[in-house]
Amino acid sequence: MKIKIIIGVVLLLTVCGILPGHAQIGELRNNFAVGFNGGVNMNSVSFSPAVRQKNLMGVNGGLTARYISEKYFSMICGVQLELNYSQHGWDEFNEDYPDLQYTRKMNYVEIPFLAHLAFGKERGVRFFINMGPQVGFFISDTRTKNDAWDNLPSIVAITTEQHDKDVENKFDYGITGGLGLELRTKAGNFLIEGRYYYALSDFYKSTKKDYFSRSAHGVIVAKISYLFDLKK
Repeated sequence: MKIKIIIGVVLLLTVCGILPGHAQIGELRNNFAVGFNGGVNMNSVSFSPAVRQKNLMGVNGGLTARYISEKYFSMICGVQLELNYSQHGWDEFNEDYPDLQYTRKMNYVEIPFLAHLAFGKERGVRFFINMGPQVGFFISDTRTKNDAWDNLPSIVAITTEQHDKDVENKFDYGITGGLGLELRTKAGNFLIEGRYYYALSDFYKSTKKDYFSRSAHGVIVAKISYLFDLKK
């Protein structure tokens, strides 16, 4: 799974790198745009041993900068950089013990480095693909746990090692990518995008002596952005 994702990112970056040196057809464009973005996250965590959970909703938002260097036929290739605040975490749910409640919200500052590939005209609607590496820095978390855990019989086998465990690896990294539509107008550029983030790092230590061998974020992102052109 990790290898397939990395290969996909490399291929997209390669396309954006090769095209400027080959097959240049159409008008040369140099476009720099900046703006802001915001949206929601649907979060889960890949634990091993497994922890039963449901998706946890969080928010995301920040600043976006995008540079488009070339135009080929109706295809536009460039790079995009973001600086975002983003909430991750998980919400535990066990069908056998529905009264048990535990929620962990984890706050990050994230920086996606994206290859941007778009298809369409200068004005109007464009379809685009964003994909690339992402790094994040853990800044804080909140934990909510109800009293039902205190009344749980000791014979019940439910993983609770994660409840009181602090984040041990505050640097997060992985791969992100998604699809979207952009409406380009004289008043600016309006974008809507669906994205997925797959963490390659674990926020708990994962050596042979540690309890968890895997503790990584998986995030479905829905966001809207507004960009205005600074240079054409």
